[in-house]
Amino acid sequence: MSRPAVSVPTETLVGQVAREMAEYEVGSVLVTEGGTLRGIVTDRDLAVRALARGLDADERVDAVMTSPVITVSVTDDIHVVYRTFRTSGFRRLPVLDGHRIVGILTVDDMLIDVFQRLADLLGPVAWSVLEEPHGLPSADADPEET
Repeated sequence: MSRPAVSVPTETLVGQVAREMAEYEVGSVLVTEGGTLRGIVTDRDLAVRALARGLDADERVDAVMTSPVITVSVTDDIHVVYRTFRTSGFRRLPVLDGHRIVGILTVDDMLIDVFQRLADLLGPVAWSVLEEPHGLPSADADPEET
């Protein structure tokens, strides 16, 4: 999870949101009002909803944000998170502790988790394969016997 998530108030202009994404090198910004999550804007939203529609950089971000936002809780089990990604089709999910935003999870974060779990699972197997050549002739075996 990335912490803290970059957020802007609902009255922020689209041009400023794009600059925030560039400055913080993120692909999404959470939109809040009075500390409450109201929406999310992704780099794709800026391209498809703002530029493609001919919206001006002086439009408010709430004109292009996705709302309501699909979120996960800081207490959710990892399997709930995976299921939420699958069923929602979104690539980024804000993480909440109650109503407080604590971060954002991305599909990339989940891929890192999958790779780590796979490495943990296969690590001992890989070492045993490396230690026991399983049917391969040893270096000092007679080539005529193999």
